[in-house]
Amino acid sequence: TTSEIAVSLTIDNPTYINEIVTELETFSLVEVDSYRTIVCAVGNHIVHHPDTPKLFQILQDVNVRMISYGGSNNNISFLINTSDKKETLRKLNRYMFELESV
Repeated sequence: TTSEIAVSLTIDNPTYINEIVTELETFSLVEVDSYRTIVCAVGNHIVHHPDTPKLFQILQDVNVRMISYGGSNNNISFLINTSDKKETLRKLNRYMFELESV
């Protein structure tokens, strides 16, 4: 039986990306995706809020590369293409602040 294990991570400062990749390549296959942006939705216990599934509906047309839940129940992060950043923020803003229904 074959099993696959994948680890995804983000870095905020690419200064040492070459060194990071070189070190990781000593024991793994490394794939670098550039031009990505992290967008976070933050709210009191957002992970368990009944309206949270609507966030995923709002972003259904966005190429979300990774979803990450914070150490607390108060944020959800979405890794998206940087080219989709403005439209993603507009969609979230309309939903969160203009109470647009899905």
